[in-house]
Amino acid sequence: MAHKLVIVESPAKARTIAGYLGAGYVVESSIGHIRDLPNNAADTPAKIKDKPWGRLAVDVEHDFTPYYVVPRDKKSHITKLKGLLKDADELFLATDEDREGEAIAWHLLDELKPKNIPVKRMVFHEITKAAILAAVENPREIAMDLVEAQETRRILDRLYGYEVSPVLWRKVMSGLSAGRVQSVATRLVVDREKERMAFRSASYWDIDGSFDAGAGLDPRIFPGKLHSIDGSRVARGSDFGDDGQLKASSASKSVVHLDRARAEALVSGLQDTTYDVRSVESKPYKRSPYAPFRTTTLQQEASRKLGMSASGTMSVAQRLYENGFITYMRTDSTTLSGSAIGAARDQVRELYGAEYLPDKPRVYASKVKNAQEAHEAIRPAGESFRTPAQTGLTGEQFRLYELIWMRTVASQMKDAVGNSVSIRYGGAATSGEDVVFSSSGRVITFHGFLKAYVEGTDDKAAARDDQETRLPLLVEGNRVTAASLQAQGHDTKPPARFTEATLIKELEEREIGRPSTYASIIGTILNRGYVYKKGTALVPAWLAFSVVRLLTDHFTRLISYEFTAGMEDILDDIAGGRRDRNTELAEFYYGSDKVAGLHPLVNGLGDIDAKELATFPVGGPDSGIALRVGRYGPYLEGPGDDGAPAGKRANVPDDLPPDELTMEKAKELLANPAGEEIHLGEHPETGLTVVAKNGRYGPFVTEVLPEDAPKKAKPRTGSLFKSMSLDTISLDDAVKLLSLPRVVGEDAEGVEITAQNGRYGPYLKKGTDSRSIDSEEKLLSITLDEALAIYAQPKQRGRAAAAPPLKELGPDPVSGQPVVVKSGRFGDYVTDGEYNATLRKDDTVEAITIERAAELLAERREKGPAKKTAKKGAKKAPAKKTAKTSAKKAAAKKTTKKAAAKKTAKKA
Repeated sequence: MAHKLVIVESPAKARTIAGYLGAGYVVESSIGHIRDLPNNAADTPAKIKDKPWGRLAVDVEHDFTPYYVVPRDKKSHITKLKGLLKDADELFLATDEDREGEAIAWHLLDELKPKNIPVKRMVFHEITKAAILAAVENPREIAMDLVEAQETRRILDRLYGYEVSPVLWRKVMSGLSAGRVQSVATRLVVDREKERMAFRSASYWDIDGSFDAGAGLDPRIFPGKLHSIDGSRVARGSDFGDDGQLKASSASKSVVHLDRARAEALVSGLQDTTYDVRSVESKPYKRSPYAPFRTTTLQQEASRKLGMSASGTMSVAQRLYENGFITYMRTDSTTLSGSAIGAARDQVRELYGAEYLPDKPRVYASKVKNAQEAHEAIRPAGESFRTPAQTGLTGEQFRLYELIWMRTVASQMKDAVGNSVSIRYGGAATSGEDVVFSSSGRVITFHGFLKAYVEGTDDKAAARDDQETRLPLLVEGNRVTAASLQAQGHDTKPPARFTEATLIKELEEREIGRPSTYASIIGTILNRGYVYKKGTALVPAWLAFSVVRLLTDHFTRLISYEFTAGMEDILDDIAGGRRDRNTELAEFYYGSDKVAGLHPLVNGLGDIDAKELATFPVGGPDSGIALRVGRYGPYLEGPGDDGAPAGKRANVPDDLPPDELTMEKAKELLANPAGEEIHLGEHPETGLTVVAKNGRYGPFVTEVLPEDAPKKAKPRTGSLFKSMSLDTISLDDAVKLLSLPRVVGEDAEGVEITAQNGRYGPYLKKGTDSRSIDSEEKLLSITLDEALAIYAQPKQRGRAAAAPPLKELGPDPVSGQPVVVKSGRFGDYVTDGEYNATLRKDDTVEAITIERAAELLAERREKGPAKKTAKKGAKKAPAKKTAKTSAKKAAAKKTTKKAAAKKTAKKA
């Protein structure tokens, strides 16, 4: 019996869509790409193996014609699709509506070669019944310009990787790879580490104070910071350069650089000073909602709020999309459809009230260059949105859907408004100096969208958008006194290492690569060993320094940020039909009058000193100590005891970041190379010999087992604390380290709590619940009461330190536990350590009382423990309307008859 054959990319999507289309349709998946350039010699067609360009599988002599093959593991599936096509009277190619999806559709068409039946391109942004039925009714043709752009990208990446990678194999290490975008991403991480290595910290001081505005003012006590002395502003961190010196621009403005002695002298000289308010500047505060998510902003927020990696975010989002919960997750657009705006506004009205709904819908224009406005932002699927509690989702899918839902709803809410105030007040010190302090405050009078969603920040010291600081209502001429003054010392910090979130942000701002590829790019540089993670920070391996040095010295243009960004513009122009594919590929590969091409660069390299590439002086070129990147990892070479150069060698711990390899650290490693033991004595309890030595992951102590010890016996070991070194470690220190992990005690249910040291620092462990502690020394001293107090606090997501409470209210009348107000991912809440209750829309941090908090907590307790399958408390969304969909008919794109001209290899 004849049927209509619909081919999508994934089995999960096929199952969902089949349920919507019903009888008369057969929905099958391609299981991703069905054809690609061959990945190895075995897959390369015999007819091109002997060609000069055979290993590339791209005929660089004739229009850069690619030779595609069907991978062995896909051949049986192609046979299956051809069998289904025999009984079909219509073929729908329903792959994703982006360049990659368009290319898959073209490959399917070219490989299946349907005869005498209509072929239609079916596209949709969400997998709902209405969207799928509308897509069937409004098909289009394959957009060949998009196919050309994807093919050009694939050929560029093949030429770059297959020509440059062999250079790395010969000169750095076998098995390495270079990539058009991955190498530039690696360079970004390496360049940031070089900035950290060159950084010199500056020390500066200022004065913090608490000031008394007098009786009758609320708040009476308020914070202030030293602003100026005799009219000259006091230096802050931003006034210093990476060399540790005052910037020329700051020095020219006569900025005052306080040291400790002068700061403490000022504190003493201000003990009896009364301050006159000299200026009060008040201005309106307004913050507009954040745009709905696109791919990169979703990845960044999921990293900040949920601790998810870029690849993890995309994997969860893919499942949500395929199962009909969200729209397509690879998008540059922040646009919402009319029905989506209506659904979001309905939920604002229902969940927050009409006062939070703006008069007109908010429309967001994408700021990303070449964003496809026909696509939508990432939002909940459907013409009415399900609240997270209505989805039945659990775990990561629930949390990511909740994030997307809240961001989308918040995008259609009113602005947050309030007032920001800056106060300056000054007085004379006993030294006669005129000293001015300043205070800045912000009061939000209407929270607007901030009731629903507050964006995270990559800078832990930065204020959140909903943070408030109240100041007393002062006017010029008022007098205030200092309740306390304290001199504070500060050290400037090196540039922060990239995290996945900040690297994605940097790549996007530089317009390098495409948002849809960022997750795979980061995965590649991690998997190749160019970069590793320390906590959430991305740290470059020394191997990456060698690779980037070679590419920078010999392939300067190809690894430049400007060239890589410019190539994206060229690909966009090809996609838009404004540039010719072959012309651009020829210039990239062979060069032109203006630029050198890849092919002549590779063939004209000449001699490259591999040893020089892999050598990095430590402490300057004349120190005599150098780090070398060897086949088995990085190691140090330094003068021997007899003065002979390179007389000593020592391995460098795998997890030692490059910026921590100082001259002192290098000397320590050379004095105690890995494998050489320092005898510390005998353990007082076991009688076993205890030694200290350097290992792959840094210095550690261990016991030496006797020769007749059972084969399964393992010696106890313990890593040295950061405050310890091999030069100073004692037997007493070693015994303490070997006692870890240490049993701290048991909780009320009899569950054991232990103190342990891990890769990411010291922590407590109770069953499967781990909590970080702030110093390694506490591993040896933390008490059971202190541990229980830590576990009484709500667990923080990710590895961020627990934020202090916004307000302490007193003991709860039911549990007797102290109740505090805290700021969470999605708003303020009260907690007694066991139950959390979100503040309602009429509650504020300033006005809430212990009685109101107890009432909220009592309501929360009545509902019982939180269920993972659904979060209660949110009002139900209005019943879904089965309104007829009037989907916009996609404008049919003209298909250039290029398909026939494309050459594809015969199957091997």
